[in-house]
Amino acid sequence: MKIQSYVLGMVHTNCYIVSNDQTKETIVIDPPDQALKIKNNLKEQELNPVAVLLTHGHFDHIMAAGDLADFYHIPVYASEAEKELLEDSDKNGSHMIGKNVVLTPDKLLQDNEIISLAGINIKVIHTPGHTAGGVCYYLWEEKVLFSGDTLFYESVGRTDLPTGDMGTLIKSIREKLMALPDEVKVYPGHGDQTTIGHERIYNPYLGENNFWDL
Repeated sequence: MKIQSYVLGMVHTNCYIVSNDQTKETIVIDPPDQALKIKNNLKEQELNPVAVLLTHGHFDHIMAAGDLADFYHIPVYASEAEKELLEDSDKNGSHMIGKNVVLTPDKLLQDNEIISLAGINIKVIHTPGHTAGGVCYYLWEEKVLFSGDTLFYESVGRTDLPTGDMGTLIKSIREKLMALPDEVKVYPGHGDQTTIGHERIYNPYLGENNFWDL
């Protein structure tokens, strides 16, 4: 498996290209914008997209999803609990940038559901808090987690947007993500990569003297 990261869009969102080295089948995670650039990168590497996965429905993670899905004739996967936000430009924030971005997922996912794409097994972990329907994608065989805007390097996602709640977010991270092995590498929606072990010790929201409980 190969993971490539591209920082795209107006708020520097991480778009991940996850490909099977042998088959060239590829998953696109959170395509934020600049669909043409993503297509060109895929073409140059002769990669064959099979799905778009969304960690949540904010505009800065979805704006190229519809274009890619239509161009490659592939499905868009998202949490069932996020469908309402994806279909509402007020809730997904696109109205704030003067756009009406709405998207109806083709495949609706449930908590703890296992999906297999491009020969890669993926567990869906529902982590509400940043949004009500936010999820992380856990590739346990590779010890990789795509955390969206739930967990960042020494930080967590904002919760002041529609359907967000800080207490719920911290609970999601502590109970679901901190249950994962320390060596799991975390690929977040913005910023640098990290590990579960690093965040367990150094994240000010999660440690023994954590910011949230002060």
